[in-house]
Amino acid sequence: MLPADSGIAEAASVLRTGGLVAFPTETVYGLGANALDARAAARIFEAKARPSFDPLITHLADAAELEKLVGAVPPAVTALAERFWPGPLTLIVDRPAAVPQIVTSGLPTMAVRVPDNAYARALIAEAGVPVAAPSANRFGQLSPTRAEHVVRGLGAAVDVVLDGGPTRCGIESTIVDARAGRPVVLRLGALPLEALAEAVGPVTVRPGSSGQPVAPGTLAAHYAPRTPLRLATGAEPPAADGVRRGFLAFREPPAGDWAAVEVLSAAGDLTEAAARLFDALHELDATGVGEIVVEPVPEAGVGRAINDRLRRAAATWQPAG
Repeated sequence: MLPADSGIAEAASVLRTGGLVAFPTETVYGLGANALDARAAARIFEAKARPSFDPLITHLADAAELEKLVGAVPPAVTALAERFWPGPLTLIVDRPAAVPQIVTSGLPTMAVRVPDNAYARALIAEAGVPVAAPSANRFGQLSPTRAEHVVRGLGAAVDVVLDGGPTRCGIESTIVDARAGRPVVLRLGALPLEALAEAVGPVTVRPGSSGQPVAPGTLAAHYAPRTPLRLATGAEPPAADGVRRGFLAFREPPAGDWAAVEVLSAAGDLTEAAARLFDALHELDATGVGEIVVEPVPEAGVGRAINDRLRRAAATWQPAG
């Protein structure tokens, strides 16, 4: 593990030579490789045990790099990039020939963004290549919001881990396809729908599916701890069945004798709750409880994305059929 403020040059060299670098962004830690190198991108899928049908997000150091990479960009995509980059917005564009198909999982489109994190942009600029990077964790598991989460989850599979401290947003980017003009949200994320609507008018939200994803992180079951997790059904005491349970609360600790409790925001602040979400789930996952019960948050602003992550995590543990 290297401090992000002094390890940029070494990490960039690793990227240029086909290696894997975990690095901080404003959303979660990413597992990066040269997006123009098919072999390097293949190492991401191997390290994460990620299925080949789930595409990656390509990260750029600056919005000006988008047109250089993909050529002509639709006006609606350009407008969103100008308004929200750097930031937690991923945009869908047509895949250029320079980007190997493994990065896009064979799709004719590519997901791309400019992160709002000085360490991330400095790393990409120093490497001199676009960086393909999903979250730096094993596929389907909790996203990392601290460097130690990466080390704990991926270990020696990563060549360099840059430690830039805890991430600011705490959940992944919002993914939007605006190539046809009207924005379609493919994944809820750290940029709220209200911010998009204020900038461009009404937006459509397309739900995820269990089939081939059209964008990263949209499978119905995802973002799950190792411990079985389910959504709370109203105010419920811990069951008297001998199972030690943990509880993830929005703003107030629950009644009852829970083995472990994490509160996302005592002030009821959804931005704080999002920043705490995966960190709190990592903490509960490490306690050794037999089940984690999670309380949904208000369905507004970034709360929609928090609830989306909780539903997908719970879906991982729902019985088949």
